[in-house]
Amino acid sequence: MNRESTPTTRILLSGPDVGEQDRRALLRAFDDGWIAPVGPELSHFEEELADYVGAEACVALASGTAALHLALLDAGVGPGDEVVVQSATFAASAFAVVHAGATPIFCDVDADTWALSPDLLAELLAKKAATGKPPKAVMPVDLYGSCADYGLLGPLCEEYGVAIVEDAAEALGSTSGGRMAGSFGHPAALSFNGNKIITTSGGGALLGSAAMVDRARYLATQARAPEVHYEHTDIGFNYRMSNLLAALGRSQLAALEPKIARRAAIHRRYVNHAGLAELSWCPFALTERPNHWLNVALLPVGLDPAEVCRRLDGEGIEARPAWKPMHLQPVFAGCEMVGGDTSERLFRRGLCLPSGSALSDGEVDRVTEALSAIVAAVPA
Repeated sequence: MNRESTPTTRILLSGPDVGEQDRRALLRAFDDGWIAPVGPELSHFEEELADYVGAEACVALASGTAALHLALLDAGVGPGDEVVVQSATFAASAFAVVHAGATPIFCDVDADTWALSPDLLAELLAKKAATGKPPKAVMPVDLYGSCADYGLLGPLCEEYGVAIVEDAAEALGSTSGGRMAGSFGHPAALSFNGNKIITTSGGGALLGSAAMVDRARYLATQARAPEVHYEHTDIGFNYRMSNLLAALGRSQLAALEPKIARRAAIHRRYVNHAGLAELSWCPFALTERPNHWLNVALLPVGLDPAEVCRRLDGEGIEARPAWKPMHLQPVFAGCEMVGGDTSERLFRRGLCLPSGSALSDGEVDRVTEALSAIVAAVPA
């Protein structure tokens, strides 16, 4: 739902794109009386998501982090285990490893995809295998909608008997080799946070085999046994999505393709702007159709992303630096890291620009004009 831009309108990084059809979907679920985390909207949303992505089954959950946590548990991850996570990512990827009781090992990303480096991972797995204790799982992240090189990562992990958990939280709708993001991991996680390409306010989903999804749904519903009383033989979690939010998710999913098309148009507007010619952009070497969740540019040397964000904020424009690498986060000080130059370079020079599908052309022009003025002021 595009809107006209005025000089006083604050431009958000990736605000929710919602409209009348979404309001009607919520009211439909409300009027049907299915308020709890069970109901027909939830079942239909799961079926439609699985069908869209090309997964065997799906369970809708309270968050993408919950989906990653359950995915790791399905992979057998527990206390004393290690999980390889790419360092350039949002903290939830690594937090889920800790929630499972394991320790993250961070690995650098590939310059051509900004996703997990197969070469560095091969070195790491060989080294760990020589100790007799390989990592329990590997978590590639489809960063900013750029799919990882699963053609190399899959056989590599299979060789060492290591599970792949795909973090596709940022990539719903992206395609690589004719397949949808979220279909490469067994399992894979999605996110529907308020800033994602579609939203259920909060929420996420776990995709994979029917058996895995059934187990995850059981654990996500407090591991309640099918008895008339409350019987528990496992420790469970309160992770299920509500039927109300699933109704919103169905409405949002039905409009996903136009949202992707709009974000692609915004991307072209940035890339083709003469005043931003000095910037380089997130590469999509293996992603023939990125979802352009966020448009991320590498600034010219001499421009600090944090300072640029402050200056844009003064113009009523929200921007963010690229993700700070996990191996540089204080909470993960002391964790093992392989490589790091590429992740650190993305953080030093990366700037996330407003990308929401609800942005008007006028709002995008405000961003390009403000940013091009900042770039032009940098001494040659």
